[in-house]
Amino acid sequence: MLYRTLGNTQETVSAIGLGGFHIGKQKDEQESLRIIRSAIDRGITFMDNCWDYNEGLSEVRMGNALQDGYRDRVFLMTKADGRTKALAAQQIDESLTRLQTDHIDLLQFHEVIRLEDPDRIFAEEGAVAAFQDAKQAGKIRYVGFTGHKDPLVHLRMLEIARQHDFQFDTVQMPLNVMDAHFRSFQHYVLPVLIERGIGVLGMKSMAGGHILKSRIVSAIECLHYALNLPTSVVITGIDSMEVLDQAIEAAESFNPMSDEKVSELLSRTAGAADSGQYELFKTDNVFDATAMNPEWLGVAAA
Repeated sequence: MLYRTLGNTQETVSAIGLGGFHIGKQKDEQESLRIIRSAIDRGITFMDNCWDYNEGLSEVRMGNALQDGYRDRVFLMTKADGRTKALAAQQIDESLTRLQTDHIDLLQFHEVIRLEDPDRIFAEEGAVAAFQDAKQAGKIRYVGFTGHKDPLVHLRMLEIARQHDFQFDTVQMPLNVMDAHFRSFQHYVLPVLIERGIGVLGMKSMAGGHILKSRIVSAIECLHYALNLPTSVVITGIDSMEVLDQAIEAAESFNPMSDEKVSELLSRTAGAADSGQYELFKTDNVFDATAMNPEWLGVAAA
């Protein structure tokens, strides 16, 4: 397993992260636990999750899997949807209970996908106050945010945070062979994160499998491309032992890619990527869980 430093935190984490959504999808909970513990036993230390994944089941299963000494072996991350102080605080406590832990290593604002999300989060009695209170109480160690819609939203979140003298430890965003060509987080957001020493969490390296449907690139190529970027962690969905093997293989076989190899991959994917048809999380609301459930945000409409 590859290990990297998480931005300015000086924490060492696995370059591959276990996606939390997919480990709540197995019919048999024991299979979920087997995947999580096998991933940890094989060197994956970064655990991704979210308060809303599978109506909380993903956190419950991860909490069960992290018993018997496994909690101390991982860097545990989850996310909260609430945009108000009160709702975010409630979600934080619910996540701690489900995960059966007294602290979360990294808590992130989830689905920052609207231009108004930063204003809601940093408003008086906004969610940032709950995060700050939780950090002071020792419930969380680091703070970040996630989003998948448009790099402009990420840049605005970073700017509003700067106006409030708030420094993020991490930012999570799509980084893949198609993103490089269309509304690109790689081109617009990544340089800002590197300049500020913010830990880069890559996600959607295969866009939920949609990129593989193009038949232009393989799963290993997708993971290698994301690992080749200055990412601290590439979070990937693992819903079976076979997919876990694939993720481990990608880490073990990774070598820094030559400029020629990167250019070849990008030229191969350029035509298919220019309309965003394989990155539906940018162009459709199919991935926008909080848009379909505005009550998770604590606002009247998403």
